[in-house]
Formats: sequence, structure tokens, C-alpha cells
Amino acid sequence: MQYRRFGNTGVKISALGFGAMRLPELEEKDGSWRIDEEKALAAIHQAFELGVNYIDTAYGYCHGNSEAMVGKALKGWRDRVYVSTKMPTWMVEKTSDYRRLLEEQLVRLGVDYIDFYHFHALSRERFENVVLKHKLLDEAQKAKAEGLIKHISFSFHDEPEVLKELVDVGIFSSLLCQYNLLDRANEEAIAYAHGKGLGVVIMGPVAGGRLAASSPTIQKLLGERRVSSPELALRFVLANPGVSCALSGMTSAEMVVENARAASVETPLTSEELTRINLALEEHKRLAELYCTGCDYCMPCPNDVNISLNFRLMNYHRVYGLTEYARNEYQKLGTNGDNKGRKAEDCIECGICEELCPQKIEIREQLKETAAALG
Repeated sequence: MQYRRFGNTGVKISALGFGAMRLPELEEKDGSWRIDEEKALAAIHQAFELGVNYIDTAYGYCHGNSEAMVGKALKGWRDRVYVSTKMPTWMVEKTSDYRRLLEEQLVRLGVDYIDFYHFHALSRERFENVVLKHKLLDEAQKAKAEGLIKHISFSFHDEPEVLKELVDVGIFSSLLCQYNLLDRANEEAIAYAHGKGLGVVIMGPVAGGRLAASSPTIQKLLGERRVSSPELALRFVLANPGVSCALSGMTSAEMVVENARAASVETPLTSEELTRINLALEEHKRLAELYCTGCDYCMPCPNDVNISLNFRLMNYHRVYGLTEYARNEYQKLGTNGDNKGRKAEDCIECGICEELCPQKIEIREQLKETAAALG
């Protein structure tokens, strides 16, 4: 395992972090959920044994059971592992909620302190209307002064310029954000945060599972050298000099071994390979935008077809070769409980979308192609 300087925190963390959001779960007859303890402990302990020293969880992960399971896994390992968890910002209604939630999480985890305590899922709106409104930065500094948390951090879900604004607040030691082969929007902001001395941890290095399946198109990015799509995705993220650690939501000991092997390569990708990948990804992006730029001027559809999402899934199939993922996600559209809109096959061919499209895309025809390819 390779270890990297974690911003200005003074610690070094493993290039691979254990994300405890996808621990194996079992549904009970009454509809409740519990974690498969044997499998979960086997995966976490395998990671620790292979040198992973950063584990990340949150208040609500795994139906609220993740923190307690991480606490069980930490027994005998606490002095060798950095613990990261997140305060559920959406549950805050008053200032005292910060301390109440922190103390509850300390009990769940069975620890005296948390190494990296994040404000969960910060956006500009949530930072202003929750964190600042309830003076939670002051609460965080008090908790740090008392030794209940070692570092004040945040996880991020907003536009890249907002990430830079949060970095400039000056109180944060580290951050957690998304970055992968298919989503490089935060690339410049990551470099900015790194330059300001923040440790950067990446979530979704395999694009939320999109890159977990094999894709000949993705594998060809390295030319003649062949590695699996997940391995390439992980190594791409770790090749970014601003990244300290890539989190992986690992559900089995076997997955841990595979990811640890990829994270142990000292030179994830050569400069020539990175250049080749960047050029290819720019070409893939250009091809995808020939079909749809995702501007959403065509929306809303009178029959609730999510046009841009259907086309995005089609691009995963057509441009990136991620056909299995695209078909699985397509089947979820329009199902009970899904609020993302309906499938391409539900188009009633009214043509309103084509009148609104600035690119003059033949949307009705492409929706038919999407339905035929993914349906």
C-alpha cells in the first residue's frame, strides 16, 4: 500500500480508503435492514491487514447501521486507523444539534474522538442556511478544542466554484468530493484545494458503479496495455497529484484485495498514458455532445420522458461501451418510486422538444434508437 501526505494535517493516509456506505446488508421479514456482520467485518479487516488506514462512514449509511459496524471493526485497530464520519447537516434545526449528533456518533463508533468529522453534503445553500445560520463552525471549533474531533472537514455536492469558496473559508483540513474518468468537473477545484493545503479524498472513483463493469472502450485508453475498467478508473484518480486517497465502497474481501493491488502501484499511470487518456476522453466528450449536451432546454417533456438522462445512458453505451450499466439504469426509469422520469419508449412524438433544442437534434428519432438499444 502506498501512503500519501494528507494536506497540512501532518498525517499520511493510504491511497485506498474503505468506504463503508455499501456494506453487505440483509432485509428482515418486517422490512428492516441489518448488516451482514460476518461479511462486513471480513472485508473491513482484510482492508486493514493490507494497509488501508482510512475508513469513511456517515450517520445514515446502510440504513443507519454503518457507524456501529465500523465501531465493531475498529476494535483492536483504533490506534492504526483514521476514522472519518459525517454530521447529517439536514438534521440540524438548532445550534445544539451539532453536539448532540456528534456525541451520538461517538457512541455508535465506540471511540473517544473522530479524526475527520465532515459537514455532510455541503452546497452553497446548505452552508449558508444551516452551517452559518446555526453557527456550526463555532461548534466544530469547540469540539476540536475539547479533543472530540481532530480535524474539521466537509463532503461536497455542488458546482466547482462553490468548492473553492468553501476551501477559502479557512477552517477545513480536508474535503471529500466526486472525481472520476467520466466526471472531471472538480479537477481544477481539487488542484486549488490541494494548493491551499487541504487533504483531498475522492468518492466515486469508479463513477458510482458505471466503471465497475468491463468496457473494451475504456480498456483501450491505455493502448496495448490491458487492465480492468475498475483498475484503470482507480489508477486514473490516484494519478492526480492533488488526490490523497480514493474511497471505494467495498462489499467483500475479494474486492478489497483487487483494489488494494491497484492502489499499491507507485506510479498509477505514466505521463504518456495520462496524455493519451485525456485526449481520448476529450474526444469521447465531443462525440457525446454531438448527440446531446445535457442543456435540458427540451425539458420538461409533456409525457415526463427524461430526455437528457435517456441520452446520457445511450452515450454510456454508444460512446463509452458501458452497455450493461446503461441497460440496467434504463430499466429503472419510470418504475415505482423513481422520480427521474420515464423511458425513451414512452415518447409520444409530440415534437415540442425539437422546437426547443438549440442544437436542432432529431430528438424523436434518437429516442427511438435509445429504446431499441437499451430497452
